Amino acid sequence: MFVIVMYDVHVKRVAKVLKTCRRYLYWVQNSVLEGEISKADFAALKRELAEIISPDHDSVLFYTFRTTRYTSRESIGMQKGGEDRFL
Repeated sequence: MFVIVMYDVHVKRVAKVLKTCRRYLYWVQNSVLEGEISKADFAALKRELAEIISPDHDSVLFYTFRTTRYTSRESIGMQKGGEDRFL
């Protein structure tokens, strides 16, 4: 499946959330990652993030698509991120 993850977390948790997400997805821009991921890895990512964030103060959004066939992405301005995964 294809996943887009966006997060808004307290500054003291940003680095941990980003590092966790980059093990599974590609960093696109500030607080946004995307990429193909298996159902098992998606479940693991959500579990790991749930342990990091504070549910009373932080937010993580997941957009899931079965395929990228009917999606498109356009960008204007400076390109951030890329197809590198941080391991």
